[in-house]
Amino acid sequence: MHLAAASFVAVTAARLGPFDSVLELGGRAVNGSVRSYFPRAHYVSVDIRPGLEVDVVADATTYRPDERFDCCVCCETLEHVPDPDGFVATAWGSLRPGGLFILTAACPPRAAHSAVDGGPLRDGEWYLNVEEDRLASWLVGWKDVDIEVHDDRGDIYGLAVKP
Repeated sequence: MHLAAASFVAVTAARLGPFDSVLELGGRAVNGSVRSYFPRAHYVSVDIRPGLEVDVVADATTYRPDERFDCCVCCETLEHVPDPDGFVATAWGSLRPGGLFILTAACPPRAAHSAVDGGPLRDGEWYLNVEEDRLASWLVGWKDVDIEVHDDRGDIYGLAVKP
């Protein structure tokens, strides 16, 4: 997680929160965590690999929690997911009606990087920068969709509300 993406989540959480419950998809702290921006929330972090800040080890494209959350966060993960439709479907299914989806991802021209440690891609790792039209297509059916693109640093941010 880099500073600009973390700042987007911090500002969004402060502006639209507080939230009683938060699910983070892809929540292993590779370069930091956004958990502290939701201090009063029941917080569950899911990642495909065990590690720092991970509460549940599971594939977020197929994970189905028993509870519904007020907010779902996905930070710097979608570019590493070969099945982003499944990932966004998990976000949808995990939220109560009116729940907020907050996401940050890499977009062009950011260089490909590893989900393991942020370094060079490793053999067999998936990577594809998230472009605005693709993100918009994944968020069809959501309401109040807001997508922000920062071409200067290769960042794309999104907010969407489950109707």
